Amino acid sequence: MTVATPRPAVAGPEPAGVDNRLVVGGAPLTWRTLPTPTLPDPAAVLAHSAGHALAAARQHAVHGTELLLSTASRVDATMRAELLDAGFTVTVLDDDGVRPSAPARPRAAEPGRLWLLTSGSTGRPKRVGHTLDTLTTVRADQPDRTWLCPYAPGTYAWWQVVTLSLTQPGQHLVVVEPDELDDWPAVAAAHGVDAASGTPTFWRRTLYQDAAALARVPLRQLTLGGEPVDQAILDQLREVFPAARISWIYASSEVGASIVVHDGRAGFPVEWLDRETPGRPTLSVHDDELVVTSPYHGAGLAGPVRTGDRVQVVDGRVLITGRLDSDEINVGGSKVSAGVVRGVLTGHPGVAWARVTGRRAPVLGRMVVADVVLTPPDGPADPTDRPAAGVPDEAALVRWCADRLPEHAVPRRIRVLTEIPVKETLKSDV
Repeated sequence: MTVATPRPAVAGPEPAGVDNRLVVGGAPLTWRTLPTPTLPDPAAVLAHSAGHALAAARQHAVHGTELLLSTASRVDATMRAELLDAGFTVTVLDDDGVRPSAPARPRAAEPGRLWLLTSGSTGRPKRVGHTLDTLTTVRADQPDRTWLCPYAPGTYAWWQVVTLSLTQPGQHLVVVEPDELDDWPAVAAAHGVDAASGTPTFWRRTLYQDAAALARVPLRQLTLGGEPVDQAILDQLREVFPAARISWIYASSEVGASIVVHDGRAGFPVEWLDRETPGRPTLSVHDDELVVTSPYHGAGLAGPVRTGDRVQVVDGRVLITGRLDSDEINVGGSKVSAGVVRGVLTGHPGVAWARVTGRRAPVLGRMVVADVVLTPPDGPADPTDRPAAGVPDEAALVRWCADRLPEHAVPRRIRVLTEIPVKETLKSDV
């Protein structure tokens, strides 16, 4: 990657991870050797590739330029107009250099400010303010790792991995572009990746496509987050990586990384609720909604923040089942959690992925329906040689649910899809 702009004079100290190894597009680099563009201030940078996004991140770490970082595909014409109206210079960063579009009403920059666009799960994406400090949630010394970064540039999950590499020596980074995602295990194995972070959808797609290729990656740390994490995906990854540490993290642009669980079980212990510890988030539940008070919150979000995520307490664990505005389905006056039904479906050995929604129905008002992707007939190349379960049909899946759910929660229609859908954020629309 080349950036046709001069390297500015260094305005601050280099980050501690400046000599960590980066692999971008198969090319070995370090943070120190990465080209540093000269950016307007404040800038909303639309990065053409992962390499350009990393260059913008390093530029911010050294110069403190007020920065919103994204990809062009996540910023439509309306959002671009909103950014210009907010005083950002909207800047395309690609191999031709820096191509800015100045706002009609420029404003003074806020030094050190980083802006994130939310994933838009509750509507249009909105801006949440942070700093490198509030985005850097891994502060203790870590064992040397080579991390895979599959996330879209500028998302909270992307910044989590990037700030770890920027701020911690020995935390190397292998970045995969969207067109490399289907083959990421081969890329990871070739470059010695031993730690990877992804959404449950990311891990499910990989297991579905080629579990044997995944098993060849020497992973010692697997991290899941960004979506509800159910027991089925944790158990499937444990089968493939019996000796690795498997963690799930609850994090958001609004409250930062708030929950980290390493015990291999879905949810977190109920004893963690309302536990106040200096420097750590406080977790609460109000009206089935997770509420977080966090030192890593976004700008202007101090105090308790209602997350919009629905939770249930089951067998001493607090389970996050989905978004409050979409998880609950009212079937004839009875409440159904789409997340609970989804967990039952993905617990079937023949189901690789599921999505559960409500559909209008006479008399009942709503009925439960589902989309599923089935495990291939010969199994997902399971390296443990576990016998593949028979491929279920719709009737078999309905019976499976009927044995585990109350009658009103059993899906009335189950549609089989041919592949696991995924958005640029590596999430399914659940």
